[in-house]
This record gives sequence, C-alpha cells and structure tokens, in this order.
Amino acid sequence: MANVLIDGDELVVQIEGMDRLWSLKSRLVIPLANVRGATADPGIAAEPKGLRAPGTNVPGVITAGTFHQDGESVFWNIRDGSRAVVIELADEQYARLVVEVVDPAATVALIEQAVPR
Repeated sequence: MANVLIDGDELVVQIEGMDRLWSLKSRLVIPLANVRGATADPGIAAEPKGLRAPGTNVPGVITAGTFHQDGESVFWNIRDGSRAVVIELADEQYARLVVEVVDPAATVALIEQAVPR
C-alpha cells in the first residue's frame, strides 16, 4: 500500500510495510509540475504489465516495482486492484505510477486539486 501526500510543490508517494521490499522503493518524490493528473482505475490490475525489472509480480497477489512496456517505465504497487490509483507523469523516470491507496477517491481529489493547470 502507498500513502500519497502533497508536500509544498511535490507529490510524495511513500510505500508502506513489506511493499518496500517487493517494490524495491520506499519513497517517490515528483515535482507537481510533472504530474498530469490522477484517476481511480480498479480495472488496471488485469491489464498487461510488461517486463518486470526490478520488482515482484505474483498475479492476483501483488504487483510491485518497475515494469517496462511499449518504451515506457511504469511503477506499480498494488495488491487489491479495487483501490488502485493511476498517476500520469511527464518528463519523469516513470510515465505512470499505479499505486494502491486506502481511499482512491480522496487521493485522486488531493492530486487533482494540487496539480497546476
């Protein structure tokens, strides 16, 4: 699971618990200027992930880490796809972050309110 917060002009994604081990990351910090938006997407867990490098993928259990597909890198950290939030990025290492959060609607609202338009 991830905790998403806004700290000044940055989006901070803190990976919690054992997911740090599986995803090989504990924290991602992204300038808000590079965040394009966020959506709740419970169906994304069923979509193809691409090549895992590095990370963990046990279908139906956990998807965590960096995955490469169609020339893009995507960071995943989900166990329960019904709580997935997709954060679209520009000019960053990752094209998207796909993270599980406690309250997807509140997380999307937080990000959408903070993103400069």
